Amino acid sequence: MTLVSMVLLLLAGFGGGVLIAVAGGGTFVTFPALVFVGIPALSANASSAVALFPGSLTSAWAYRREIFGIADIDLRLFGALSLVGSLIGAMLLLLTPSSIFAGLVPWLMLFATIVFALGNFSTLERLKHVRLGRRASIAAMFLMAVYGGYFGAGLGFMMLATLTLLGMRDIMAMNGIKLVLATLMSLTSVITYSLAGIVDWRAVVPVLLGALAGGYLGAHGARRLNPALLKGFIVVLGALLTVFFFWHGA
Repeated sequence: MTLVSMVLLLLAGFGGGVLIAVAGGGTFVTFPALVFVGIPALSANASSAVALFPGSLTSAWAYRREIFGIADIDLRLFGALSLVGSLIGAMLLLLTPSSIFAGLVPWLMLFATIVFALGNFSTLERLKHVRLGRRASIAAMFLMAVYGGYFGAGLGFMMLATLTLLGMRDIMAMNGIKLVLATLMSLTSVITYSLAGIVDWRAVVPVLLGALAGGYLGAHGARRLNPALLKGFIVVLGALLTVFFFWHGA
C-alpha cells in the first residue's frame, strides 16, 4: 500500500462519509477507490462496508434527538429485519465466486445508479399518496436488508421511499432511521466479512478514518446544506463508474 494509495483512500473515505450523512451513496466513492488501488472486487466490497460502518454510526449518533422522538414506525421490528436480512445478503456474497461477483459489479452499479437517480429526480412527494400495509412494509424492509448485506449502493433512497410509503414526513427523522438501519445492516456485514477473512485491513484503515470524520461533519452539515448538488454529483459519478466497469471490468 503506497502513500499515494493511502491518501486516495483517506479522501475517498471522507467523501463517502459525507455523502452517507447528507445524501446517501457513499459506496459510489469508496468501492471504486478500493478497486482502483488494486483490491479485488469481492474484497473491495467487503472492505468498503467495514470501513463505512463507523461513519454510519457517527452520523446516526448526530441524529439521536430525531431518532429518540420517533413514534411512526416499529423501530425494533425494522431493526430485527435489518439484522436478519443483511446477514443473509452477506452470506450470499460469500457464496458468490470472485469471478462471478466481478462480472456482476457493472450491473450492480447500474442498478444502484438508476435507483438513486429515480429517487432523487422524481420527488418523494409522488409517493405520499400511497401507503404500504404492515406485511408489504416488512417484506420491503427485509429485501432491502438482503441487498444491503450483499452490495448496498443506492440503499439510502430505497429506505427513504419505504418510510414515505409508511406515512412518515419528517425528513430529519427519516434520515435518522435510515442511518440507524444502515448501521445495523453494516454491523452484520462487518462481522460476517471479518470472520470470513475477505477484508483487506490495510485498505480499511485510511477509508475508515476518513469516513469517521466525514460522517460526523456531514450529519451536522446536512442541516445547512441543500443536498441537491451532491445528489446530482452522485448520479453523474455512478453513471461514469457504470460505464467504466462495463468497459474495463472490476
